[in-house]
Amino acid sequence: MMVTGGVGFIGSHLVDRLIQEHPNKIVVIDNLFLGKLENLEQARANFDNLVVHIRDASIFSVLEEIIIKEEINTVFDLATIPLPTSYVQPRWTYENNIRIVLNFCELLRKDKFDFYVHCSSSEAYGTAQFVPMTEDHPLNPTTTYGASKASQDLLIQAFDRMYDLNFFIFRPFNNFGERQNDQAYAGVIPATIKRILRGEKPVQYGDGKQTRDFIYVKDTVDGVVRVSKNPKCRKQILHVCRGKEVEIGKLIRIICDKMGYHGEIQVSPNPRPTDVRRHFASNEKIKSMIEFNPTDLETAIGRVVDWYRSKPN
Repeated sequence: MMVTGGVGFIGSHLVDRLIQEHPNKIVVIDNLFLGKLENLEQARANFDNLVVHIRDASIFSVLEEIIIKEEINTVFDLATIPLPTSYVQPRWTYENNIRIVLNFCELLRKDKFDFYVHCSSSEAYGTAQFVPMTEDHPLNPTTTYGASKASQDLLIQAFDRMYDLNFFIFRPFNNFGERQNDQAYAGVIPATIKRILRGEKPVQYGDGKQTRDFIYVKDTVDGVVRVSKNPKCRKQILHVCRGKEVEIGKLIRIICDKMGYHGEIQVSPNPRPTDVRRHFASNEKIKSMIEFNPTDLETAIGRVVDWYRSKPN
């Protein structure tokens, strides 16, 4: 099996989870745009046949060569240029993300591999028009990243109507956990933890009333692996989420409490441009296929805080 973006945050956790399935081989493709090879240290220690290609999945010839050479049957596609990049490189983000999925659709229809598991994004929806958001929620992205994820899903579905593909699409909501990018383009949870550890004030952008449906990354990858073994998932789009929303301002306070921080929270009056206002999703569909009980938010945040504290400076 293959994991694209397998050196990244969610991808490396997916590799760890797939090892528990005792595959013959796991092949990773990653161009190291945000991923770090150190994210696979645990996987290398636990699994002998892990093959890593530092290549770009948006290049068709590269992808075809590796799939044929490594005799890939199943692809878990998590390769992406992330949301924050689209604010500074909107066209490149969109075009790169589309090329990756277009490549896989072409290879799948030509029977170069058997089963395609694609990672979409809640950003394809934009701000919630109703809650809880179901998989039938209108696609109304507010960034070129979100537009690329919506376009990817539509592209896969169009190829399926033309060529009858074997696939399923999962739409994760806001993932957090160990190994999440905490440098450029960092999310609110790692950014807040790192600021407090450095003795700095945490920062809240806007009024803090924006909501997100955060899910612990280990719950996401476990759910994806288990669902992929259920034939009912074929040709489906599934949310992977906790099914609960939290205001960003409250989230920051939860992190402060877990870290024993009682100082001031710096408020920047300007929210991120085109930021979605509300995300709160339904996970009833995935629960109809597997038993799915995501970790409590405060418990998971506590684990992540402990992980950061255990890291060398």
